[in-house]
Amino acid sequence: MQERQQLDDTINAINNLGNSLDDNIGMIELGEEEGESSIVAEAEEAIRGLQDEIAKRQIETLLSGEADSNDSYLEIHAGAGGTESQDWANMLLRMYTRWAERRGMKVELLEIHAGEEAGIKSATLLVKGHNGYGWLKTESGVHRLVRISPYDSNARRHTSFASVWVFPVIDDTIEIDIPESEVRIDTYRASGAGGQHVNTTDSAVRITHVPSGIVVQCQNERSQHKNRATAWDMLRARLYEEELKRREEEADATNSAKTEIGWGHQIRSYVLQPYQLVKDLRTGVESTSPQDVLDGDLDPYMEAALSLRIDGVNAQLVEDLE
Repeated sequence: MQERQQLDDTINAINNLGNSLDDNIGMIELGEEEGESSIVAEAEEAIRGLQDEIAKRQIETLLSGEADSNDSYLEIHAGAGGTESQDWANMLLRMYTRWAERRGMKVELLEIHAGEEAGIKSATLLVKGHNGYGWLKTESGVHRLVRISPYDSNARRHTSFASVWVFPVIDDTIEIDIPESEVRIDTYRASGAGGQHVNTTDSAVRITHVPSGIVVQCQNERSQHKNRATAWDMLRARLYEEELKRREEEADATNSAKTEIGWGHQIRSYVLQPYQLVKDLRTGVESTSPQDVLDGDLDPYMEAALSLRIDGVNAQLVEDLE
């Protein structure tokens, strides 16, 4: 039913675009016949607005991967640098939350480890919404911030790093078998603000998948059983994402962009001083308004990265045909 609703919404949106285009073309013809230049100008402006909407719909056609329509987990980890990097990780947490809210998606904070003085050491978000993973998947990588540190009394410029990792929520139609002998489960007390029960019982759960070294953790629920169930779901999702990546790399071994998206490779720089610029190092997309980007205006970067991926796939298909 959910898939049917999504398809209905897409078809209705395309039909509405076609109807709006026909209506405005009719208005232009009518305005020209009656010599009403204001009607013509108004209809032409409306058509230009339709072009922007059509461009967004065209980008959405790129979200046709196996798990693109699923919800998404998003992990943020502060890099080396103490308080400065932890504050940067917190800024990224706010940026992705604001982006999701702009798109009408729901965000749940599954796990957060606060920094000693400010910011966060790590956090995990659950982003619920149509094509949540499809949009966010290009954000995996290292994000670099350059600014004058508010924590430096000498007002020196600092460079900070934080990593983002995105993987899809898997549904019941996808079976991931994980033998319990391959995992280690630890429980601990939740950190941060919480009620008496949260901070006095070992309700938080950490699961380590020994063969792959993948670690997931959850502490947002008061019940250890609920946190354990959520952590298992996250582990299955991480292993599924690894399998998707393996298939993708096998199908397109020449796509170098994917190596840049991986862990330990910088994908975007956010410069606040001495000048203001946000630049994606994969696509070249730039913005001289970093505050807008940090407030969730990420669509241009995501759209360009998605286009880059599909261009790489198309180039490989052409090479294979030749």
